[in-house]
Amino acid sequence: MSEHQEQMALIQWANLNLKKYPELKLLFAIPNGGQRSSVAGARLKDEGVKRGVSDLCLPVARKGYHAFYIEMKRRGGGAVSPYQKKWIENMKEQGNKAIVAYGFIEAKNALIEYLEGAE
Repeated sequence: MSEHQEQMALIQWANLNLKKYPELKLLFAIPNGGQRSSVAGARLKDEGVKRGVSDLCLPVARKGYHAFYIEMKRRGGGAVSPYQKKWIENMKEQGNKAIVAYGFIEAKNALIEYLEGAE
């Protein structure tokens, strides 16, 4: 599956599990990637889009964290860019949980652990 398909599967799972985990209603995607023209890229940068920002955010406090950021990658591949690594580091410094998840299952399990408070 592509990274796009992995992330779609995670969002579908989240939508199906709102009764068990109502906080998932706050999970949102940050459309930072994709191919754009230089004009569109410049406009987005002027509007505040930043390189490396994680794919998903769950703005729910748990276990001493303020929020949970997930950088999605496909299973069995997908490189984490230096900008993404720096973003994750910055989010952690600010008291957030921030991870790279390789595939839907890894991301889903991380969300469950975060919401249920398991270490």
